[in-house]
Amino acid sequence: MDVIHFPDDARPARWHNPVLAIGNFDGLHRGHIKIIERVRRAATERGGTPIVLTFDPHPPRVLRPDKAPPLLMTAPQKQRALERAGVAGLAVVRFSHELARWEPDVFVRRVLVDWLRVAEVWVGADFLFGRERSGNFSLLRTLGQQAGFRVEKIDPIRYKDFVVSSTRIRRLVTEGRVEEAGALLGRHYAIDGVVVEGARRGRELGFPTANLDTANELVPPHGVYATFVTINGVVHRAVTNIGLRPTFGEAMATSVESHLLDFHGDLYGRPVEVAFVQRLRDERRFPDVEALREQIGADLRRAGRLFDKISV
Repeated sequence: MDVIHFPDDARPARWHNPVLAIGNFDGLHRGHIKIIERVRRAATERGGTPIVLTFDPHPPRVLRPDKAPPLLMTAPQKQRALERAGVAGLAVVRFSHELARWEPDVFVRRVLVDWLRVAEVWVGADFLFGRERSGNFSLLRTLGQQAGFRVEKIDPIRYKDFVVSSTRIRRLVTEGRVEEAGALLGRHYAIDGVVVEGARRGRELGFPTANLDTANELVPPHGVYATFVTINGVVHRAVTNIGLRPTFGEAMATSVESHLLDFHGDLYGRPVEVAFVQRLRDERRFPDVEALREQIGADLRRAGRLFDKISV
């Protein structure tokens, strides 16, 4: 997938009749996927190229840094997910205070017309843009007609009783409700990173763990989770503890430690992804190491029963 940045990079010549989806696409949830499906279909009909336009930094980081939410994805995660969704190109606008002051027509002219030369644009129904968020779908459609490109919108996607949104998913993850978050995402919520050396407490207990050093901003709260850990494209069943290891009374930073049920070997320095299937219990302090060992065994058995009911 081609990735270009505004204003530094030129549009690739192979982007013919770009059909564009605009948004932040944090989490790439069911609603985002619906927009991308429409963009891909329209691109096929036009003989065009399906493109996503997003912003970096996330606009609230620039405009309201004290209220900016933690992101569901790192930039590399988002790029990989978009590519898997069938997007051929990613256009990243470097967001700044200067750009935030642009009137809507300036954004359309400089980014959509002069830079990308779009043929068609798709947005969510609540899309706002330009100075003080003064531009909406109706204005974008009018500006598009004047500039010679088509503008369409997609209404919010509902899952059961809820409108699917990144905001709702963030709240569910923050509350440890990872199963519900996964339902809105259309896949398990996941973080990734590199396995680093830990205190080796798991090995001493008979349950060696892979300790994750992650750049993800949003990690589920302390507790024990059934997870899938992906290594070199291979998915492994696991139980992951997020917390402070209170039984050992160690004043340490929060750790993310996964015990893989079907893997034995050295993982140090290897990139992995941890996908959260279900919260099993809270993290708690045990009276002694033997009690902790018995609980870990019970956690593994419970996770095993869960995995037997679902497919990887």
